[in-house]
Amino acid sequence: MKFFSLIFILLLTSLGADELSQAYEKEYTFLKAQKSELQKRLKKEKSFQNKEIKKAKQKVQNLQNKLVTLSESDKNIQKQIEKSSQVLEDKSSNKEISSSVIIQASSLLGEYGIRVDDTKDADTVTVMHKAFIDTLVLYKKLSSSHIQSGKFYLVDGTTAKGQIIKVGNVMAYGISNDVSGALAPAGNGEYKVWNKDTTTDAKAFESKKLTKDIKIFVYENLDKDIEYAKEKTFQDTLDGGGTIGYIILGLGALGFLLIILRVILLIKSGSNVKTITGIVINKVESGKASEALESIKGFKGSTARVIKATLRNINNDRDHIEDIVTENILNESSNIDRFGNFVLVLAAVAPLLGLLGTVTGMIATFDIITTHGTGDPKLLSGGISEALVTTMLGLIVAIPLLLLGNLLSGWAQSIKDSMEQSALHIVNLFETNKA
Repeated sequence: MKFFSLIFILLLTSLGADELSQAYEKEYTFLKAQKSELQKRLKKEKSFQNKEIKKAKQKVQNLQNKLVTLSESDKNIQKQIEKSSQVLEDKSSNKEISSSVIIQASSLLGEYGIRVDDTKDADTVTVMHKAFIDTLVLYKKLSSSHIQSGKFYLVDGTTAKGQIIKVGNVMAYGISNDVSGALAPAGNGEYKVWNKDTTTDAKAFESKKLTKDIKIFVYENLDKDIEYAKEKTFQDTLDGGGTIGYIILGLGALGFLLIILRVILLIKSGSNVKTITGIVINKVESGKASEALESIKGFKGSTARVIKATLRNINNDRDHIEDIVTENILNESSNIDRFGNFVLVLAAVAPLLGLLGTVTGMIATFDIITTHGTGDPKLLSGGISEALVTTMLGLIVAIPLLLLGNLLSGWAQSIKDSMEQSALHIVNLFETNKA
């Protein structure tokens, strides 16, 4: 029974396996058909997408080309805008310049009686054209010489009538029975004779026979009075230095006075050196050393005193005599070197005072600038003059004092050397004869 049951189960199992296998085959066939269908659809979709991508790329390329074109167009438009702005700016600037030129022309030409229409309604081109023509006519007139009757002031303030030869609008000559010469502005459109001898030049212009060298006085306008040229004297220079300048000159005078006194002292100190030495040497060589002192008693001066002291102690030992000579020369040095150091001190102080004057002058100049500004150079001339003149005076005093002071110091040293040499020569000669 169990055997038949087993066979029955196996048979059922075999029948179920066949059905399952058929089911699998059907499913496999269906899936294979689905796969084929999907692959076809995928291929078709890829083809479609590729076409769409190509279309998109072409569209992007077209847009990029259009963007480049628009960018170039934008740049050209910007350049045109800049050019238009520059043209507009140039026109505005030219208009301002033209207006400025017209205003200046009206101001300048108005001084010569030429009217320039500077109203807003006037045509700029027409006004400027007329102004240029009027200027050209005026230039020709002012660049030529012409003679007119008139009057001008003389140096003493009196008035002379005669002819005025105007050379352009920058110089003029006056011809009258009294005085003839170059004319300078006297203020308010009037002339005055310049205080230099220019008679020959005025006559040359009158006769139109010009020489190679002509003295002229060129002026800018006749509105401002021109001061006469004044020759600067030494006193004017001293006054420019102020108080410090006079102090420097005082020290300089004192220094030169001391130099003169020092020269006199040195002449006295160094006088008769050879004469005294010669007399003493002759006495010593002739064996009359004891008479040498008596023979020079009539001589005076530093050399005579040193030789006398040497002769008084000539019988002592050598070291003692040399000490005596040195001591007497040192005693005479105070007289020989008198005023020497003081002269050199003055030579050193003079440029320092000049520098002090420079500083005070510049301070005065800046004070004037602070108060009155720099409009009038004449106000500044006082401080600048003091600054420069004091420096000049300091150097003028210091250089000769320093030079002469050192030369006299060398002279004084040579006198002391000659005294020492003469004294030692006498001692050596005495010891030689004594031996």
